[in-house]
Amino acid sequence: MSDAVSEVLDVDSALSLLLAQARPVGPAQVVPLEQALGRVLAQDVCSAIDVPGLDNSQMDGYALRSADLGAPGGRLRVAQRIAAGQLGRPLQPGEAARIFTGAPIPPGADAVVMQEQCRVEGTEVLVDHLPRAGEWIRPRGFDVRAGSVVLRHGQRLRPQDLGQAASVGVASLSVAARPRVALLCTGDELAQPGQALRPGGVYNSNRSMLRAMLEALGCEVSDLGQVADTLQATREALRGAACGHDLVLSSGGMSVGGEDHVRPAVESQGRLAHWRIAMKPGKPLAFGALHREAGGTAHFIGLPGNPVSSFVTFVLFVRPFVLALQGASRLQPVALVLPSASDWPRADRRREFLRARLDEQGRVELYPEQNSAVLSSTVWGDGLVDNPAGQSFVAGDKVRFLPFSSLLS
Repeated sequence: MSDAVSEVLDVDSALSLLLAQARPVGPAQVVPLEQALGRVLAQDVCSAIDVPGLDNSQMDGYALRSADLGAPGGRLRVAQRIAAGQLGRPLQPGEAARIFTGAPIPPGADAVVMQEQCRVEGTEVLVDHLPRAGEWIRPRGFDVRAGSVVLRHGQRLRPQDLGQAASVGVASLSVAARPRVALLCTGDELAQPGQALRPGGVYNSNRSMLRAMLEALGCEVSDLGQVADTLQATREALRGAACGHDLVLSSGGMSVGGEDHVRPAVESQGRLAHWRIAMKPGKPLAFGALHREAGGTAHFIGLPGNPVSSFVTFVLFVRPFVLALQGASRLQPVALVLPSASDWPRADRRREFLRARLDEQGRVELYPEQNSAVLSSTVWGDGLVDNPAGQSFVAGDKVRFLPFSSLLS
């Protein structure tokens, strides 16, 4: 990685440079299912069993031999009752078995007739439907075959993935190590929520926002709080943050003004590439490495201090980087191509990420004020419109929509 990149980079090139440095941060860990939600699977999960393990009934009804019925209205003797988890006896000619959903099919039966198509008279059942062989029977291995891969390494585990593992009897999973991330913010003008604002001060929204986004991605976060706007304090904070962490993430202080000390502090403690990216909002982004006193380095990413710029650069760059540190196979969000409900006549020379939401017709509606200082636009919105450089659009045109459901998890 070069120490500086002076030209303006497009978003995809900057992301490629960033991801080229990402490697899984540590050895895999084995955790019980109840602790695996949101973790990244480190190895494939194979089933040792068929699911279901036996042919079973899809319906409450009667298991029978289809050859015993020549026409609707046939009469069979009800010889047994089989509930889920019970094994029935072999079915003899002329017999039926009362059976319930999920119960194993008794030997000899080849069909199930739902109870709504049957009439019970004493110990016999009149079957008003002529079934075909295999009707309403789930065959053994219908869902999962023994030896098959049910979960692939690299996927982030969702509730249904844990259910799938449990369905094949797996009680624990091998997952990637959690990235250890140190978070710090700069800016003497910042106050913490609950404190009184002095004249000219603003509350630190980035600290709470970035910490929550990191934790949602499975990171172990050390919140180092707010660093004083001096070069010495910034250097000391970065030196301490590099120890015991895989990534140091900062917000603010990346410009070249007299009170912006993060850039020279990082350069004194390691190496830094300061990128100007052709995007709006979120143009400045810094990436580098910090030397650890005990050897090795920690990654460093510096985000803009502007809240919306910080939010957008996080979801576009930090999110995929953190997922790559966990060996995740899917790093990019799922994009939807949808009609716009709004006009956007102001084409920009940079690629734009516009705050938007879906209306009741499934169209994409833009927030009326796209200024990068308006954090409320991210609360109002459902996602971002990824608008190419130099492109305007009107209502009805198709736009590329990135839902927050894909960007924030």
